[in-house]
Amino acid sequence: MEFRKLGNSGLYVSEISYGNWITHGSQVAADTAIKCVHAALDAGITTFDTADVYAGTKAEVVLGKALKGLRRESYELFTKVYWPTGPGKNDRGLSRKHIMESAHASLKRLNTDHIDLYQMHRFDYETPLEESLRAFDDLVRQGKVHYVGVSEWSADQIANGLEIQKKNNYDRFISNQPQYSMLWRIIESKIIPLSKQEGISQIVWSPMAQGVLSGKYLPGKKPPAGSRATDKKGGADMINKWLDDRILSAVQNLNPIAKELNLTMGQLALAWCLTNENVASVIMGASKPSQVKENIKVVGMKLSPDTMRAIDNAIGSVVEYDPAKTTSPNPRA
Repeated sequence: MEFRKLGNSGLYVSEISYGNWITHGSQVAADTAIKCVHAALDAGITTFDTADVYAGTKAEVVLGKALKGLRRESYELFTKVYWPTGPGKNDRGLSRKHIMESAHASLKRLNTDHIDLYQMHRFDYETPLEESLRAFDDLVRQGKVHYVGVSEWSADQIANGLEIQKKNNYDRFISNQPQYSMLWRIIESKIIPLSKQEGISQIVWSPMAQGVLSGKYLPGKKPPAGSRATDKKGGADMINKWLDDRILSAVQNLNPIAKELNLTMGQLALAWCLTNENVASVIMGASKPSQVKENIKVVGMKLSPDTMRAIDNAIGSVVEYDPAKTTSPNPRA
């Protein structure tokens, strides 16, 4: 395993992180999920990402069980707060009440006394930003959180948060967790330059565009049985936007590039993300241990400029670059 520093901090994270969104507590049985986590540990992955909302809080429970008994200092545990975790008006968002209650609930579910990186899962338009940032800083000062970050914030929102943190001497963001892949590059024009300037790293999710970049979804054909596109527990809803024949046809143009490098298309997608500057770690999910073993082979790999250009030429017509696509839906709507 290779490791990279997270933002302008002393924290190292594994180049490949293990994430349990969609899978744990929902798509994958608990015993299989635990086997996947152990496969990740065996492969040298030390960074694990989850969120309170995943599988209605069940994902944190599964991850906590999978990591039980390990030396706490041997891994980095990330989670998030924002989306609804209960029926009440205050069971969501970034109010001080919800942040504090959610953090303590996550600590219990994860069987730990601290969270290495606590992230604001979206931007809350209804709560004063200073209130949210003060709550996060209090958690840091209490020793329950070591570092703070955000997920899916716009460049302006991140900049405003940093300004408030600097003014009040709060702990600063060291990370942003955006969706990022060959097909979805909306962070490149504004967020990446700001992040490089301010000492923030990207921890990217959906590097395979929900599995579309694996090449297994073919234009004009039904999704493979048992794939995410057939998962009625949430997976199908997330991948649906990518199941466009124009996109699927462009993705197939990547196959010869992958073959030339002796990579699977999925491995090529991960290597592409790791080649891009400002990416500290790529989040990988898995529904079976063999997927972990396959994807980990890209660790330490950097694609050549010629390969990066070939990828752009292969799929350039379907890539999304618009930074306005970074949005935060109102969790109370």
